[in-house]
Amino acid sequence: MAEENTAAVSMADEDAPAKTPERKTRNAPKRRSAATDSPRTRSKVSTAKATGKTRFSAEEKLTKLASIEAQVAGASTLKDAVKSAGISEQTYYNWKNSVKPARETSGEALSDSDGFAELVEVEAENRRLRKLLSEKLRAENADLRKKLGLD
Repeated sequence: MAEENTAAVSMADEDAPAKTPERKTRNAPKRRSAATDSPRTRSKVSTAKATGKTRFSAEEKLTKLASIEAQVAGASTLKDAVKSAGISEQTYYNWKNSVKPARETSGEALSDSDGFAELVEVEAENRRLRKLLSEKLRAENADLRKKLGLD
């Protein structure tokens, strides 16, 4: 019986035409992202980021910062003010920090002679305070020696 079964299977294999696997259809090629495209095909936004160009001019930044500060002073939260200006909080802080050094340098600049005069005043005050401190410490030291009976 076992011989008949194997013979039937081998005959069925010989009679059936050989099946070849069907070829799979290929999917359409995927689109590349902007980062992998050539520089010619990049959009204006990605080229602006790559070259370091900004979206807002310096004047626009200053006006947006001023409007945000005015809104915050008018009992609005910082998040709401920044959102209404159309920028992120991080951008607000970056702009604020970049404007701060410019304001400091354009503000009241000390000339060399004013800076030297101020330095001399500070040194004189420092000498005076050191003298007061040393006198106070000598007096305390003398009191402690009397209490301990060392003098």
